[in-house]
Amino acid sequence: MSEYPKVILSSGKDQSLRRFHPWVFSGAIKKINGEVEEGDIVEVYDNKDEYLGTGHCQQGSIAVRVFTFEKTEIGKELWKKKLLSAWNYREQLGLTNDPNTNCYRLLFAEGDGMPGLIIDYYNGTAVLQAHSIGMHIAKEDIIEGLKEIMGDRLKAVFDKSEETLPKEGYQSKNGYLRGEAGANEVLENGCRFIIDWEGGQKTGFFIDQRENRQLLMHYCKGKAVLNTFCYTGGFSVYAAKGGASLVHSVDSSKKAIELTARNMELNFPGGKHEHFAEDTFDFLDKRKDEYDVIILDPPAFAKHRDAKHHAMMGYKRLNSEAIKKIRPGGILFTFSCSQVVDRNLFESTVMASAIIAGRRVRIMHHLTQPPDHPVSIFHPEGAYLKGLVLHVE
Repeated sequence: MSEYPKVILSSGKDQSLRRFHPWVFSGAIKKINGEVEEGDIVEVYDNKDEYLGTGHCQQGSIAVRVFTFEKTEIGKELWKKKLLSAWNYREQLGLTNDPNTNCYRLLFAEGDGMPGLIIDYYNGTAVLQAHSIGMHIAKEDIIEGLKEIMGDRLKAVFDKSEETLPKEGYQSKNGYLRGEAGANEVLENGCRFIIDWEGGQKTGFFIDQRENRQLLMHYCKGKAVLNTFCYTGGFSVYAAKGGASLVHSVDSSKKAIELTARNMELNFPGGKHEHFAEDTFDFLDKRKDEYDVIILDPPAFAKHRDAKHHAMMGYKRLNSEAIKKIRPGGILFTFSCSQVVDRNLFESTVMASAIIAGRRVRIMHHLTQPPDHPVSIFHPEGAYLKGLVLHVE
């Protein structure tokens, strides 16, 4: 078995790893035996030289992301074992053979025991996005294991890690690692979508809203619907499928709005839909009493803790404006995808927004990410998506 540099923790700093939490913070480290660079594999030990786990080291407050708590050979067979576990789990969910849905998250970082890596599957193409150099270095072994598991289902692998890896000291370019560009149309619950995984945000589509889009559909019949921060129009398509009398889509990105228009036309040629390449706050300022259903699904206002205060002010302003402007009896779908904003803080902020708006608001549903974005019980930080469905009198 290979020998790896040893990370020794300070006394009393081993408890989180004993509870199988996969992060080692820099402040917990007493010393490192051996030379390490970002992305290297290291073994973690307590102050009494007892083995705790193996992971990838990195710069920053999270110094090690642990991917196994057992001493084992690190390589293709370990990655394949983890990928097979992730595949079998999606098979149990009914996603791998669903004729109405051929896009889903195949691997979700800590939730599947591979911190720093996500893989989304789009009708034959796997889009890989590494958030750690260690996982990016291991990508060839990971892809080989994935190919052995998926066989002919896997037509191509696209690496989209350029945006998510550290910019200094490591270079990565987006591109195909296997296969080539193919069909970019997918099905989700029978709805058709064109996915731009090469140039779009994240891996090309917000798969994590699949079940929340399905829920929205049941509240849209005969209603005027506004979808803000619409990106590629996921909620807009479902609203139209649910029988909305009118659908308006708003996003500041002209490219996103163009793709929204294509997706709406793909599903509902000539349907009642208008799109606006405009800032959502500016759009809401000019509107009043026009919509029965409003969706607020903004990008992460806070990507790190230092930005949390400003993010909460943004969420408060956004939600208060929507609550003020929605028609009586209206339904508001509101979300936060910021990992540093926990559910209690988000819901308290929405409550403050309702107080500012001065309207009676009731919670109809508490929303989260779907089960193909699993949360390890040992890593609650993986529950990043929070949502509420509100009834506004």
